[in-house]
Amino acid sequence: MNPGDFYRTKAAIVLARAKREERLQLQTELESLAQAYLRLAEQADRNEMLDASYEIPPDPTQQQQQKQPKPDSESNR
Repeated sequence: MNPGDFYRTKAAIVLARAKREERLQLQTELESLAQAYLRLAEQADRNEMLDASYEIPPDPTQQQQQKQPKPDSESNR
């Protein structure tokens, strides 16, 4: 199941629960949650169409250590 379908399934479950709910406030909240899941499904579908790859930039707090050149006296041995 792709991510878009996953969110659509969640939306259907929440919407079915909203239709059974007698308390108006909770029903409204569940309908809002179902709409949010549908928006996530649309975004997931768009993301799936992208062929984006990226590299995570290095952590600036981690400094790379550079190799120190050996003194000339050691390299002449």
